[in-house]
Amino acid sequence: MSLTDIQIKKAKSGPKIIKLSDGGGLQLWITPDGAKRWRLAYRCAGKQKAIAIGVFPKVTLKQARNATIAAKAIIAAGRDPCLEKAAFIAAKAKSDTITFDVVAAELVAKKLREGRAHRTIAKLQWLIRLASPSLGSRPIAEIRAAEVLATLRTVETRGRYVTAQRLRSTIGEIFRYAIATARAEIDPSGALKGALTNTASIPRAAITEPLAFGGLLRAISGYGGAPETKAALELLALTFARPGELRSMEWAEVNLAKALWTVPPQKMKMRVEHQVPLAPRAIEILKEMKKISGNSKFIFPSFGKNDRCMSENTINGALRRMGFKQSEMCGHGFRSAASTLLNQSNQFHPDAIERQLAHVEKNVVKRIYDRAEHWDERVKLMDYWADLCAAMKRGDDLFSIATMGA
Repeated sequence: MSLTDIQIKKAKSGPKIIKLSDGGGLQLWITPDGAKRWRLAYRCAGKQKAIAIGVFPKVTLKQARNATIAAKAIIAAGRDPCLEKAAFIAAKAKSDTITFDVVAAELVAKKLREGRAHRTIAKLQWLIRLASPSLGSRPIAEIRAAEVLATLRTVETRGRYVTAQRLRSTIGEIFRYAIATARAEIDPSGALKGALTNTASIPRAAITEPLAFGGLLRAISGYGGAPETKAALELLALTFARPGELRSMEWAEVNLAKALWTVPPQKMKMRVEHQVPLAPRAIEILKEMKKISGNSKFIFPSFGKNDRCMSENTINGALRRMGFKQSEMCGHGFRSAASTLLNQSNQFHPDAIERQLAHVEKNVVKRIYDRAEHWDERVKLMDYWADLCAAMKRGDDLFSIATMGA
């Protein structure tokens, strides 16, 4: 006779195990301690076996019957439900050790092997640390979109909307790596597109008007801080490299005899080697720096630490001390200034300017062609830019500046 919920609830324990049958091998074992445990008795490969299904009332009568049906389907397929349960428990225990932090660390290690820039790795690790308090110890296969969104909301509530967007992208990259390595099946971050606050992209602050840029160059010339900071500022203006590329510049990358700075791929944003022709004034600055930092591998070492390059805050900090607000000028702004003023000069092909800015052409064949086609022009461009900077620094009139090289 089948069991009923009322019968199960009223059943009392005794000094020995009491077994109540629901039919088909499903039994409710009532132990002396009062616990009511479901068991399924079955035969497999000629042997009598039993499998635990759960404890009443957490596992209801209906759920126990459904589990019995599922177990019998496994038996009918020639498999042992006990072995499958053991395998599931083992797999679950293993998956519990494959946490978000574990997969994130593997992704970081992979990027390090690929030679990603240290700055890129540092940013990735910083973003991972934002997610780690809530997601880090969670099995990655069990994390769902609601959990990810809650993590992102903690960043958003502090007004860091751009960071929240970047964090969503990073979390998605970690999940996609987990999927590729068979540790997860879904990327919950994909369901969150549009869920975060979007902010308009704010261009980096830059001075691009000739007379104002000349004032900036005069301020750099009169900078009273560390001489290596002053040299870095002037060289950044002359080369309009990315600040991270300049501050990590090494003596091994520079050939003073050929007036050439070769930035290796691992330091470049697009992972493509970049060559910078050096104007005479740039050579002078480097020769001056040789006296200061010649015993370090870095041209601009960190203060008191020759084994490290200049801090990423040094350039912008110097600009603030000179009186330029964050909304007026930043280290990256030298690139915008050079791009604007060189294009306005109408002296050079736009592609040559783009190549010198290290804006890489995606088409490989065209990129090789552009590199060969524009090299001589880029050498002239860098000399012209140095002369233009000198003219703006002197405060030459706008007409003289506009007609340089004409």
